[in-house]
Amino acid sequence: MKYILQSEELIQLALGIAALYYQPLHLAWWLWAILFLAPDISMLGYVLNTRVGAFTYNLFHHKGIAIVVAAAGYLTGNSWLMLAGILLFAHSAFDRVMNYGLKYEDDFKHTHLGWLKKAK
Repeated sequence: MKYILQSEELIQLALGIAALYYQPLHLAWWLWAILFLAPDISMLGYVLNTRVGAFTYNLFHHKGIAIVVAAAGYLTGNSWLMLAGILLFAHSAFDRVMNYGLKYEDDFKHTHLGWLKKAK
């Protein structure tokens, strides 16, 4: 089942990257890399405590929010807002391919996909 879920997320990641390629803003490649990883700034909430950290992380990694942001950008003609939504969506799919799911409040390593394994 794990591989089915990962393949589904991989397809969503590919769709997100394609959407980024075809959206109207054209930026330098190095800026794309920075923007793609920008949602991980939400982990700074864990500096305060796990409850705040889980909230901020989940806010920036929720695909529903990403879709609403992208749709709002599309409907209003705001390319930057559409870009933000697409980036959030693609980044969330990437994180789930890497087994980083939405977080529970008790521990950073407790996700909706299960517990993250410790590095050996």
